[in-house]
Amino acid sequence: MTTPRTAPQPPAPHLPPALSATATALREAAPVAAVWAATRLGMLALLLVDHLGDSGVAGEVHHLYQGWYGQLVHGSFPLGDATWQYPPGAAVVFLSPAALPWLTYFQAFVALVLVADALVTLVLVRAGRAGAWLWVCGLPLLLNLPLARYDVPVTAVAVIALLAQRGRPHLAGALAGIGAMIKVWPLLTVVGAPRGRTTLTVWGSAAASAGILLGVLLTGFAHPLDFLRQQSERGVQIESLGGTALLLARSWGWPGETVFQYGAFELTGPYVTGVTRLSLALSLGALCWLVLWRIGARRWTPAVPYDAALTAVLLFTVTSRVISPQYLIWLLGLAAVCLTSRHTVLRPVALLMVPAAALSALVFPLMYDEVVAGTPLGCTLMVLRNGLLLVATVLACRRLWAATA
Repeated sequence: MTTPRTAPQPPAPHLPPALSATATALREAAPVAAVWAATRLGMLALLLVDHLGDSGVAGEVHHLYQGWYGQLVHGSFPLGDATWQYPPGAAVVFLSPAALPWLTYFQAFVALVLVADALVTLVLVRAGRAGAWLWVCGLPLLLNLPLARYDVPVTAVAVIALLAQRGRPHLAGALAGIGAMIKVWPLLTVVGAPRGRTTLTVWGSAAASAGILLGVLLTGFAHPLDFLRQQSERGVQIESLGGTALLLARSWGWPGETVFQYGAFELTGPYVTGVTRLSLALSLGALCWLVLWRIGARRWTPAVPYDAALTAVLLFTVTSRVISPQYLIWLLGLAAVCLTSRHTVLRPVALLMVPAAALSALVFPLMYDEVVAGTPLGCTLMVLRNGLLLVATVLACRRLWAATA
């Protein structure tokens, strides 16, 4: 008995390399996109509940941002407003909802934040999925806060600036300069620019773009530099390291009080001025350390610009008089960029940003009354969150120095 022959099968069609690579990228990005959509829907739902319950998270956009928008569209920065403490480039973000005139200001602002969030996710997926996963899963730990602050668009500028340093230094520098005019800290993305021509290109482009944007704002608006007066008068916020020390001291008899001023809860009483000066001195010390590191660094891997940026922002965060919960948005974005490179030495530091974000959500908004009152629970939360940030900063400095010196 003869075995029937099977007809030969035609070979499987082969896609062109470009289409094949695109199809592979889409398959790999699909799980990230699905988790992004699910988590952002949850954040939107929390924001809706917050708005109905008026817990204060959404109120920042409704009252402050929209009020500033009303002044900015008439060509003037807020004058004598104690809550206006932002560089003049922030006006670009606060005016951006005008691009969606069919929505209310609040709806347009949240929509633009989601667009910026999606852009960060997209560029991180292209650079390395580990970083994208950290961003997509880490940001929701801050609950609805990221959707009601302007820090996600600023972080998008900083993330793109960092990732562009290797191939497009002019773009990287220009974005860093624009980001510095919006929130200052994105300028730290240029700290670790590779030595030589790349450094000159990145730093020069940053200075040029910042100067051009400042010139435009000085020409088109009144009082663009009034924020300097408001920023200089700020005290010690209860969420800073110095504020945590004073909260603990109050439980041991320190007679200071918590008051609401300059748009935040700050501490007043004996020794507050000394703590303020100490914070400024520590920030100056952080700057000196970065200069010494830059001068002494000898080994430059592709991840050094990313690691240096995260280290620099951590340094200025823990030495600040203010550590608002939205600062974790910046740190999550920079940590995600670090994880896009297999050469990073800050992987443990980047992962520490996840529990730090979760603790920040407990601090605000979930248990903020406990923190303001300085109860044992509130103090414990602050010690844990700020202690984690301090450990991450020391670890980042040690690892960056050891890897490059």
